[in-house]
Amino acid sequence: MQVSDNLSGNDSEGLTVASLKNLQGFDALNPPDPKLIDSCVHCGFCLSTCPSYRVIGKEMDSPRGRIYLMDAINEGEIALNTATVQHFDSCLGCLACVSTCPSGVQYDKLISATRHQVERNYSRNWLDNIFRKLIFSLFPYPQLLRIFLVPLFIYQKLGLQKLVRWTGLLQKISPRLAAMDSILPDISLQAFGDDLPTVIPAQSEKRYRVGVILGCVQRLFFSPVNEATVRVLTANGCEVVIPKSQGCCAALPEHQGQTEQAKALARQMIDSFADANVDFVIINAAGCGHTLKEYGHILQDDSEYCQKAKDFVAKVRDAQEFLVEVGLSANLSPVTDKTLTMVYQDACHLLHGQRISLQPRQLLRLIPNVKLKEPIDAALCCGSAGVYNMLQPDVAEELGKQKVQNLLNTGAELIASPNPGCGLQIIKHLKLQGKDISVMHPMELLDYSIRGEKLEV
Repeated sequence: MQVSDNLSGNDSEGLTVASLKNLQGFDALNPPDPKLIDSCVHCGFCLSTCPSYRVIGKEMDSPRGRIYLMDAINEGEIALNTATVQHFDSCLGCLACVSTCPSGVQYDKLISATRHQVERNYSRNWLDNIFRKLIFSLFPYPQLLRIFLVPLFIYQKLGLQKLVRWTGLLQKISPRLAAMDSILPDISLQAFGDDLPTVIPAQSEKRYRVGVILGCVQRLFFSPVNEATVRVLTANGCEVVIPKSQGCCAALPEHQGQTEQAKALARQMIDSFADANVDFVIINAAGCGHTLKEYGHILQDDSEYCQKAKDFVAKVRDAQEFLVEVGLSANLSPVTDKTLTMVYQDACHLLHGQRISLQPRQLLRLIPNVKLKEPIDAALCCGSAGVYNMLQPDVAEELGKQKVQNLLNTGAELIASPNPGCGLQIIKHLKLQGKDISVMHPMELLDYSIRGEKLEV
């Protein structure tokens, strides 16, 4: 099947003769690898698992279609322009296709290489550029983002947010800004301070010395998750180290092709733990964890940091992965007086990116009186995907609606979600459906269980 075959009919989506005249393509710096492209046998197994294809319904908005485009751009047959970039932008990067592909196509490496090419070689319109600069100038820098939270805190406390949402004005001005506002959680005073000390001793006999990464969105909007994680680790014999110099893990810029920013943040993270003398580096956010484990790839061309990155990656563990690996030493108590029915929501970069699925379920089932349910389409993305729900709000909206409906259909009284972005997306769509169901990180549930405290469900 040739790309030209797709240029007639509905799948062309603007891939006209006129749009192909400018044959600007990929540069010579790490373009999508032709060998990886050729490993795709075009079987179509990826289509049913691809969230963007399921919503948009166009071949070019599927992994197979995007691979056709990458190949054609590599061969100089079509251009890297608005008509082609829109299909790369529609990809959530959820990696469900990687899990599904019977041929082992490394689509994750292909889409990553392509996105870095897009950001270097394609000129976006001024409005798109401004919005993206806003995201990448704020979200990866917690201290700067914390300053930006001040007007947002006032915006919420004065009731302006409710007024803006009621009028629908923001949606008319900018759907992207409206999407950003729609997932904005309630900002508390906790967001304005880091209360965790640099070193926290183990509560029992010391088994390990571990570093903990606080994250960006996590530390500002979900600081209780970090606090719970530290308590669970120390209760299980871990001395916890939290370097103050740590910053962003580089997930957001790396997923969106911001090459130099991603490299700089990765180097900073490695340096922050260089003298910490830890056995493991623990992360409790799925998207961050996947990127941390990709540092060897991100810094592969950096002669100074290439080996440092590999050594760092060897120590990185998701919090749930780590606890199952080393075993719990703390006792667990029921978190409710009756059987608690809960559902675990698989975060894509934990399930598909890190191949971690059983461990969170194993830990949750250790809590007495817990009944764990499984949703249909558990492997389908919720639509958050880092900043995707802000950049592509229409597709994200449909996916969020489907995900929450599937979770609700289990009859669960509580949703366990291991990623802050997923949590925000799910909470938003629960509210839209008028459902008052708690969304908690598995580490919070373990913390309640270890401390013997009861949940109000």
